[in-house]
Amino acid sequence: MAVRLNENKEIVATIREGLKRKNGYCPCRLAITEDNKCMCKEFRDQIADPDFEGYCHCKLYYKSKD
Repeated sequence: MAVRLNENKEIVATIREGLKRKNGYCPCRLAITEDNKCMCKEFRDQIADPDFEGYCHCKLYYKSKD
């Protein structure tokens, strides 16, 4: 299992700017809750799932099975 940044540098830059504007909370989510603090609870749960492979909600991170 490996977690990496999206290979698209433009997406990474856009999401990181949004994270700065929202003090570390996911720019793709409206609610400012601890569950939406980057790396969000949804993606942490997906990382824990051995069968999951894919991007987090905002496409900043990618989890591969290998």
